[in-house]
Amino acid sequence: MSRTPLIVNALGQLDNPNSARSVAAAGDLNPSGEQITVDARTLAEARASGLTAVNITLGYVMGDLPPYEHTLHEIDVWDDVIARHPGDLLKVTGVEDIRTAARDGRVGVVYGFQNAEAVGDDVGRVATFAERGVRVVQLTYNQANHLGGGSMAPGDTPLTAFGREVVEALNEQHLMVDLSHSGERTCLDAAVHSRAPVSVNHTGCRALTDLPRNKTDEELRLVASRGGFVGIYFMPFLNPTGHARAADVVEHLAHAVNVCGEDHVGIGTDGPVTAVDDLDAYRERLAEHVARRREAGVSAAGERPDTLPFVVDLRGVDQFRELIRLLERRGFSSERIEKIMGRNFVDHATRVWRS
Repeated sequence: MSRTPLIVNALGQLDNPNSARSVAAAGDLNPSGEQITVDARTLAEARASGLTAVNITLGYVMGDLPPYEHTLHEIDVWDDVIARHPGDLLKVTGVEDIRTAARDGRVGVVYGFQNAEAVGDDVGRVATFAERGVRVVQLTYNQANHLGGGSMAPGDTPLTAFGREVVEALNEQHLMVDLSHSGERTCLDAAVHSRAPVSVNHTGCRALTDLPRNKTDEELRLVASRGGFVGIYFMPFLNPTGHARAADVVEHLAHAVNVCGEDHVGIGTDGPVTAVDDLDAYRERLAEHVARRREAGVSAAGERPDTLPFVVDLRGVDQFRELIRLLERRGFSSERIEKIMGRNFVDHATRVWRS
């Protein structure tokens, strides 16, 4: 491409996975239950990658911490992280902030949830989260909650009555309704019930790899038909063997474009820019990590001790440039690539956030 497009990661991480967890700058837990580290390398490599903005996961996802209190605490933590790095980071509360980040060479940080458990039984908390700068709310993680079914929940749980109330509150506050990790019935129900377009910020296509974390063509088509957004992740669920490669990412993007149209597809890598340096050591720790998630009841089908939770040949500082190169080789036009790399997310945010 002749120019670098906006690059917006609909779900990713700002983290250096190689740093000692005991000195984590952010001091909190990611969805894997590990400390995150926002250090000089994290910031330098995120900017060097061309990343314009990223929807990060903060707040309660799983575990024994009190969901509401822990979520408010993590908002405080990330507010502090951004305040300490004003030359590198910008909190995104509206679309104009993404454009400002692009102009200034900073990385926009979108506050997002991967579980709406923190709402508790008080739908009024949605307004509190909106006031604090949260802009994306995923209804469920892999397990069911009181809003609806997760992708690994037994049965095909519908969106609950309270889930409908929460969707309505998210619409009222102009927050994204994210249906990643949801079960099929909950996804379809929420997409229909929502007055605003919904999103699936990080997923794959089940027509290519039949795993619960991937979305069916029916789900993809419905989300797109109502003006929504679908982000394809860089995860093992893109290949039946669990050993996903960059070529798999391209195939899932191509399928999503065929089903949804080129105006509704983007990327949501579910990973950081900074790559794991020592893959051998990482593989040795992976079995423990997978076992811990299984014990907590939050793992997804396709997670195994031998499956890396990222695409090994599409990681590090050059991951976005490499994906662009592969999409060009696939025959995608410059305009289509610009849409996938960030413009479609910005357009979706414009429709939902309205600012």
